[in-house]
Amino acid sequence: MILLRHGQSEFNLHYGATGIDPDIPDAPLTPLGREQAEAAAAALAGEDIRLILCSPYTRALQTSAPVARRLGLPVIVTAAVRERRAASCDIGSCRTDLSRAWPDLDFGAIEEVWWSHDIEPHDAFEARAALFRLEQERHPDWAHTLVVCHWGFIQALTGQGLPNGQWVRVAGPV
Repeated sequence: MILLRHGQSEFNLHYGATGIDPDIPDAPLTPLGREQAEAAAAALAGEDIRLILCSPYTRALQTSAPVARRLGLPVIVTAAVRERRAASCDIGSCRTDLSRAWPDLDFGAIEEVWWSHDIEPHDAFEARAALFRLEQERHPDWAHTLVVCHWGFIQALTGQGLPNGQWVRVAGPV
C-alpha cells in the first residue's frame, strides 16, 4: 500500500508561516500544492496502482485528481482515512457540497457530516487507523492500493510524518 500526503493546503501555508491556526475549514490546495499533486501523479505512474482511496477533505480530493486522471482509475472516497480532528482545517465540507463540487465522484459511502465535531481523542484516532490497516491487509490489491490522506494518518500507520505531496510504501501483511 502506498500512502500519499495531500499537497500543500492554504492551511499548511499560513500555519507554517505563523504557527497560528488560520481558521480555514476544509482548506484547498495552494498553487504549490497543485504542483505537488501533479508531481506525485507523475512519480506514481510506474507504481502499478490499481485502486485509489481518498479522504473526503478538499485538499486530498484535489491531490487525488491528477493521479486518477493519469492512471485512468476512479477515486473511492472514504472517511476512514480522514485527518484527526484537531484544527480548523479538519472541519470538512458536507457530503451534499462535496457531491456538487465533485459530480464525477461517489460520496455515497460517507455521512452528510463525516468529520468529528469535537477534537478526536488520540486513542480513538489510533484505533481508527489500525482498523483501516487491518481491513486493507485483507484486500487482494493491498500492494497496488494508493491512499491519499494526511500527515496524522500517515504518522499513525507508519510512525513517520511526510512533507506535503510525498508518499511512502507501507510493508504488506506478514
